[in-house]
Amino acid sequence: MEKQLHLNLLSSRPALPGGLQSGSKMRMGPGRKRDFSPLPWSQYFETMEDLEVENDNIKDISFYISQVCGSQGPVLLLLHGGGHSALSWAVFTSAICSRVTCRVVALDLRGHGDTKVKNSEDLSAETMAKDVGRVVEALYGENPPPILIIGHSMGGAIAVHTSAANHLPSLLGLCVIDVVEGTAMDALNSMQNFLRSRPRTFKSLENAIEWSVKSGQIRNVESARVSMVGQVKRCEEPLSSPGISKGISEGIIEEEEEDEDGGESNYKLKKEGDQEIKNVSLFTWRIELAKTERYWDGWFRGLSSLFLSCPVPKLLLLAGVDRLDKDLTIGQMQGKFQMQVLPQCGHAVHEDAPDKVAEALAVFMVRHKFTEWKDGFQW
Repeated sequence: MEKQLHLNLLSSRPALPGGLQSGSKMRMGPGRKRDFSPLPWSQYFETMEDLEVENDNIKDISFYISQVCGSQGPVLLLLHGGGHSALSWAVFTSAICSRVTCRVVALDLRGHGDTKVKNSEDLSAETMAKDVGRVVEALYGENPPPILIIGHSMGGAIAVHTSAANHLPSLLGLCVIDVVEGTAMDALNSMQNFLRSRPRTFKSLENAIEWSVKSGQIRNVESARVSMVGQVKRCEEPLSSPGISKGISEGIIEEEEEDEDGGESNYKLKKEGDQEIKNVSLFTWRIELAKTERYWDGWFRGLSSLFLSCPVPKLLLLAGVDRLDKDLTIGQMQGKFQMQVLPQCGHAVHEDAPDKVAEALAVFMVRHKFTEWKDGFQW
C-alpha cells in the first residue's frame, strides 16, 4: 500500500503506521440504516483491572486496563495499534476464546485508552516495551504463565521490541499483524498529512463510530461500535467556550454530510464569527498522534531483523502480500516464520476479519502445541 500511497488509493485500503489507514467514504443503499450505537466492553471481556505499576523507582501511578477472558491455557497478550485501545481486540477475543483454551489480556498502552501515567508523552519503543514487562510482572509475579504476545501495527512493533529485549521470560510465541519495517518506513512521510485529513471532533460517539466505518478505518460495524469508545473522549470544554480553537468548529463543518435517506443532516454548526454557535458536548481523539512523530522511526527501524532474531515460533498476518520487505521475504523463504495473507481486509485486520484472524492464530497455537481446541469446536 505504502509504496503506492503517493500514486492513488488502493481498493484494499492502504495501511499507515500506528494502526491507521486511509480510505474514501462508503455509502449504503436507500433504506438501509446501520446501528452505530456504542457497545459495552463487558459484552466481550470478563473483567477490567487497574494496576499500579512501579516505574524505574519513580513510582509513577500507572493504571493499565487489563481486560481478561478465560482462566486456563496460555495467555494471549494483546497490544493495539497507535491511536487505538485494548477495545480493538474485543470481537477477536470472543472469536479466539470460542475456539481454543486460552486467557486473553489486552492492554491500553501508555498515552492510549484509559491508561494514566506520569509521562504519557514518552512513547518510545524502549519505554513501552518495559511497560509491557512490568504489567505482566504486576499481574503474575515472578512466575508468569506461558505467554503468546500479539501486536497490531504500532503494537506489533512494541511486541517485537518486548520479545527481543526478553521482558517476557515465559514467552511462547510472537504474532505481528500488518506491520513491516520497509513499508512502514515508506509511509512515515505521509503520516502527518493523513492525520490532518481526519476530523478533529465528532458530535457524538455514534458519529465517531459512523465515521470510522464509512471512512474505511474499521470495516466491521460490530468492532467499530466497541473499539471507537477507546479512541475518543469528550472535549474538555464546550464548543462555545472562549478557549476553544477555531479548528474544532471548522472540523465539524467539514464532517457535515447527508443522512442515509439522502436528506441533509440536521446537525449544523456556524463558523466562528457568526452570531450563534451551538453549545454541544463534542468528542475528540484521546491521543494526538501528530505529537508522537519523534518516536515513529524508533518503532519501525530495524524491526524486520529484530523480528527474525526472536527465537520463538513466529506468525505474520498481513492484509496484502505487497507489504513484505526484502528481509522478511528472504526470511519467509527460509522458513523462519509462518505467514498468512488475509485479503479483503483493511489495515485493522483483526477488527475487519476477527474470525479469520482467530482461526489463523488458533491453528498456529494448536500446531505448536501451545493449547488445544475447545471441546465440540469443529475446525
